[in-house]
Amino acid sequence: MCSILQIIFIILQIYTWVVIASAIFSWLYAFNVVNPRNSFVAMIGNALYQLTEPVYKRIRRFLPDLGGLDLSPVVVLLLIIFIEILMRNNLVPMFCYAG
Repeated sequence: MCSILQIIFIILQIYTWVVIASAIFSWLYAFNVVNPRNSFVAMIGNALYQLTEPVYKRIRRFLPDLGGLDLSPVVVLLLIIFIEILMRNNLVPMFCYAG
């Protein structure tokens, strides 16, 4: 069970980096720093969008409309942190003990 918890922690950390990369990419795209007509840039943008949009869509239903400001990545990162804290404090001592 300890190995499964470690795999879940790794998945949560990878998704944290995907959310951060998605936010940075959206800023670069919005300020025309990257060329959206470049196929490689479009491929990265599409991959990040497909990885994050299902989660963002569910969170945006509960967030108020703030115009052009999207707080869903911040909420996702906070949720990941809360899940990790809960798992480390409650599940790890129960299943991963040295004894």
